[in-house]
Amino acid sequence: MTRFALTVEFDGRPFMGWQRQPHGPSVQGAIEDALQTITGETATVHAAGRTDAGVHGLAMRAHVDVAKAITPFRLMEALNARLRPQPVAVLACEEVADDWHARFSCLGRSYEYRIVNRRAPLTFERGLAWQVPQPLDAEAMDAGAQMLVGRHDFTTFRSVHCQSASPVKTLSRLRVRREGDRVAVEAAARSFLHHQVRSMVGCLVLVGLGRWSTARLREALEAADRAQLGLNAPPDGLFFVDADY
Repeated sequence: MTRFALTVEFDGRPFMGWQRQPHGPSVQGAIEDALQTITGETATVHAAGRTDAGVHGLAMRAHVDVAKAITPFRLMEALNARLRPQPVAVLACEEVADDWHARFSCLGRSYEYRIVNRRAPLTFERGLAWQVPQPLDAEAMDAGAQMLVGRHDFTTFRSVHCQSASPVKTLSRLRVRREGDRVAVEAAARSFLHHQVRSMVGCLVLVGLGRWSTARLREALEAADRAQLGLNAPPDGLFFVDADY
C-alpha cells in the first residue's frame, strides 16, 4: 500500500463542495470514482479542508492510499485522463510517508476571496468572483480586517451548521488589497470555521461601502452572536489557495 499526496485544482461551480454528497456531485467523489476506474480499488481521498458548493481550489492538498503498483507520474496522468471533462485537475502527485495526513498534518491553510468592483456585468469571471458595483474603500476594509487578526471567539462569523468543537480560532493574516477594479481579501489560519471567511468578507464589504464603521465591526466580533452578522459573501469569489505542512 502506497500513500500518495495530491495537489488538486478545481472549479467549484458544478459541485456541491469538496466532500462527497449523497445529493449531488463533489470534487472528492469525482477523484474517488476516477481512482476506482484506474485501480479497481475503493479508496477514500482525504483533503486538507472542506469547501462549500461553488467554492474553488487553486492547490487543495489531499492524500489517498493505493495498493496497485503505480508511479506518481502515471497515477497523476491517469487521474487527469479519467477526470475529463470535469473541471478538476491533479497538478502534482508524490509518494509520502504512511503517517502523513492531508488534514491532520496540516499546519495552516490560506484562502483568497476575489471581488470585482465595477458596474459592468461580469463576463469571463461570472461565478469566479463577487461583483460589487458600488465603490469600495479597500483601505478602510484593510483597517477593519486587522481588528479580526489574532485569537478570538468567531461565533458571529460561524455558520449554524459548523461542526467545529470550538468557535475560538487564531487568524494569522487578513489583508485587503486593490489592483484596479479587483479587490482581493487574503486570509490565513491554522484552521477556519464553516463560512468564516465568507462571513468576514461580507462584513468587510459593508465597511468598504461605508455602511459599517470599524467600531461596528468590532462590536459584531465581540458580540459572539451569529445574529450580529451583517452579510455573508457568496461562494463565487472564494478560492482555497494553499496548505502548509
